Amino acid sequence: QVQLRESGGGSVQAGGSLRLSCAGSGYTDSYHCMGWFREAPGKKREAVAYFYTGGGSTYYADAVKGRFTVSQDNSKSTMYLQMNSLKPEDTGRYYCVAEYGPCIVGGAWSADFGTWGQGTQVTVSP
Repeated sequence: QVQLRESGGGSVQAGGSLRLSCAGSGYTDSYHCMGWFREAPGKKREAVAYFYTGGGSTYYADAVKGRFTVSQDNSKSTMYLQMNSLKPEDTGRYYCVAEYGPCIVGGAWSADFGTWGQGTQVTVSP
């Protein structure tokens, strides 16, 4: 079974940057949709960004558009989330996610991700 492992989290001041990485162990080529979720204390877990691994469209949450960029390396074994202009409201635990099925279901970005990493903490101070 494929396992996902995040790294790169940490503490940063507002306006700073971090780059999260997600390394997949095992056969990751079969995942069609991969991305990132986050969960803040007292808030519902939310999708940050996700994309079709074979190329095409990318989803970004409105709160991160223009600041965050999701990408993958050519081998598709590592995925990244570049986070710039970080804000205190970006604080939370960030999870790498993957799904064999499509990112878009019924015309909406609503993938039901079946594989999750353990998460990495991001803390942004004012």
